[in-house]
Formats: sequence, structure tokens, C-alpha cells
Amino acid sequence: MTDVLTTPITADLVRGCLETEQTAEGLLPHRLPAWARAQNTDPQLEMAEAQPSGVRVAFRSQATHIELHTMPTKRVYAGAPPRPDGVYELVIDGRLAGQGCVAGGRAMTIDLSTGSVTTQAGPAGSVSFTGLSEDTKDIEIWLPHDETTELIALRTDAPLTPAPASGRRVWLHHGSSISHGSNAATPTGTWPAVAAARAGVELHNLGFGGSALLDPFIGRVLRDTAADLISIKLGINLVNTDLMRRRALGPAVHGLLDTVREGHPRHPPAGGVTDPVPDPRTHARPERHRPQRLRRRTSSLHCHRRPSRHRHRETDAEHGPSRARATRGAALRRRPPPALSRRPPALRRGGHRRTPTARPATPRPGRPPSHRREVCRPRPRPRRHNTPGQTAARTPLTPDRRALRGYLTIVGRAGVWPDSV
Repeated sequence: MTDVLTTPITADLVRGCLETEQTAEGLLPHRLPAWARAQNTDPQLEMAEAQPSGVRVAFRSQATHIELHTMPTKRVYAGAPPRPDGVYELVIDGRLAGQGCVAGGRAMTIDLSTGSVTTQAGPAGSVSFTGLSEDTKDIEIWLPHDETTELIALRTDAPLTPAPASGRRVWLHHGSSISHGSNAATPTGTWPAVAAARAGVELHNLGFGGSALLDPFIGRVLRDTAADLISIKLGINLVNTDLMRRRALGPAVHGLLDTVREGHPRHPPAGGVTDPVPDPRTHARPERHRPQRLRRRTSSLHCHRRPSRHRHRETDAEHGPSRARATRGAALRRRPPPALSRRPPALRRGGHRRTPTARPATPRPGRPPSHRREVCRPRPRPRRHNTPGQTAARTPLTPDRRALRGYLTIVGRAGVWPDSV
């Protein structure tokens, strides 16, 4: 039987990450450099950048038996079913040759209701691939895209060397969980990995779940990383976190793109800003994320208290909407028109100045001549129906809906129709 050789994992065996960190267990790949991690204060991004999406162990060997020894960190959400173990995939000469999982490892329990995170220690594990050909071959082991993995050692039945440079163009991509691979089952099944394989390019995937938020240090990382093609996918995280308004979003996006162009003047970001996958939960409910609020202008409004005979009394409401509407209509018909309205022209129906009536106002018995109905809303009129003698059933207005209708009328008559109405 051939002796098994143990090779410690070093940085020259790892592809697809920007930096590696030597820990007590092994080598931890990072997709962000240390200076960028030091500027980050978001635990979500801290967890996402340590998950090796697009990272692989690449070497050349004649081995027929390969075993990768790792220390994974598995996420456990309190009250939720256990998550499946991360998948390791073996790719030989560009073709998928095997899959496996590593049991054991640390367990990181996340309580979404309280935000607490606890970590429980566990044993390291291994994934093995056997029955391989004895030919010299280029081998890649793709690490789980959504599971933090510390690399300890490789065990093979033949010597190995780091894979030589492929000479292919480098594609640098930044995006959200869609690019990270949140819904992918395997590391080579994420859409950046699929696109890179079809295009024949080397992938540097900087897709971070829930963290494509226009951070300035991300722009500097994209600027300082060598690449032949750059793509940026923005949109869904900014909307879901309700992070920005229109005033800040435009300059922030242009600032990120300008920073990237400083380091890549000959290779600008391809496609600009894209969001290729629709999210019906968000796109179908734009009112949740409207940046503008209702504005109310009252400085030019001359609002007076409406006389009691024009108010909808609660005793009338108890008899239903038809009785209340008839009571208001009869009160209006009994009242003669005023000689000249004192309301501003902008608040009158139709938006134009009415011609004053020449005849003097006829005061109502028992009331002074100066008593006139002056409100900021147009005069209500009784409802009419198309069919004579037929009354349609209508739902009475609640106090909240009556107040809302009056509020919107004030805003509209003042000439300030907000975008969110």
C-alpha cells in the first residue's frame, strides 16, 4: 500500500480569496483584506466575508486518493430545523468529479429574536475522494460557499505541487447574497461560478450575503485588486435595509464607481449597476420603501371652525350613512348662498375666482349677517344615484378615514400634491 503523504495547507494552494489568516486550527481564507475588515463594524459582513464562496484548493498531482482535513463552522438558528452540511466539490481538469461533506466542527447558534450568538466547540473532520486516475491532473477542491472553513491539511498517496497559473483572464465580481449563492446547493452551482466556467475565466467572488451596501472600503478593495473584468450588482440589499434615500443613493453609487475606475482606468466596471433577479416581495410593494413623506402646508390656509349644523353628528351616524347624508344635504339646501366667499381662490372648487353676486346676502333669522360658513374644504354635496329611487349601500366613514380624507383635501387644495399620495 502506498504511504499517505500529509501536506499542510499554505496560501499558495488557495485560490479565489484575497488573504489568508493562520489560526490555531489551520488556515482561514478571507475574501476581504485585513485593513478592510478592520474598518467594518457589521457582524453580518464579518460572517459573510469569511464564508469561502468561490474559494478552492488548487494543486497538481497524480494522486488516486485525496483527503482534505478541515474545521468547519456550522450555523444553527434557534427554533429552526438544522441546516444541511456544506458541500465540498472535486473538480479535475475543469470537470466535476466528486462531492462530499465534513461532519462535526463548531456549531454557531444564532438567536434571531435576541440577536445573541453562541459558539460551541467541536472536532475537526475530513472529506475523501478515491478511485481517481493515476495521470497527472489539475485538481481543485471547491469549499462550501456558505460555511466558514479552516483548512488544516491535505492527505494524498502521491506528492503534490501548487497548481501553475492558468493564464486565464480574472473576473472580479461584487454583489449581494444572490452572488454569494444563498439559494445554491453546491459551490460550483452559484451563478458566478457557472458563468466563470462557461466563459473560461478565473473568478474572484466578492458577493456578500446581505452586505452589498456601498461601503467605501469595498470600493477601495475593488480598486486595488488586479482584474481584467469587473462587475457590480447592487440594489436588493439597499432596498431591503431601507438604507438610503434618493439624495444619498446617487452620489454613493457614483462614488463607488469612481473609486473603482481609479485603479482600473482601462477596465471600467462592465454593465454598471445591475439587479438581474427580481424580488416580488419587495418590487410588488414599493410603498414600503418610498423615500418621500406627505408634506403639509398650512401657512396659506385660512381654516375656520365649521358651524355645528354642518357637522356629522354621532346621533345621525347611528341610523346609518343614508340618514346622516340626507341630514347634511337638507341642511345645505335650506341655507341660502353667501354673497361673496372669503376663502382664498386656490381653495375654491375649480381653482378660479368666482364672480361676486350683486344681490346682498339674506341673513338667516336669529343669526347675525356676518355668520357665514367658511372652511378650507369645498362644500359637501349629497350623493346622487344613477337609478331613481335606488339607494346604493355604502360603508360609513370611520373617524380615521374622515380625518384622512380631510387631510388629503387640504394638501391638494393648497397645490402641494406629494409623490407618495
